[in-house]
Amino acid sequence: MAYHSQMPMPYYQPVMPYQDYAQPLMPMMPYQGSQPMRPGPILPPDMEFEEGPPTTTDIGYIPAYLKTQIGKRVKIEFLIGTNLLIDREGTLEDVGINYVIIKEAETDDLVLGDLYSIKFVKFFF
Repeated sequence: MAYHSQMPMPYYQPVMPYQDYAQPLMPMMPYQGSQPMRPGPILPPDMEFEEGPPTTTDIGYIPAYLKTQIGKRVKIEFLIGTNLLIDREGTLEDVGINYVIIKEAETDDLVLGDLYSIKFVKFFF
């Protein structure tokens, strides 16, 4: 005789999802092509909204702040390895998510530097 045939079958009551019956259900509105799927930021009409990740738009992040200083003369110190600091001086030309480009004053050469190895930036006004 098989053991499992003697066991009674348990009764499971289906679990209904929680519904607040005090609140009437709101019907879903059909999508109309002219309406946006989700609302965008509310800005004054004369204010520009810059697209991109916050590291490039919020000046609380180094790349975004450095972008505000493009065109200024800078001296940037880079940490190479664990204890070697080297510096580069020139005009800040461009800033990316993980790099900076400096135009050296003496040679007009462009130098690309790793943003993550920057330790100090001196701005000349």
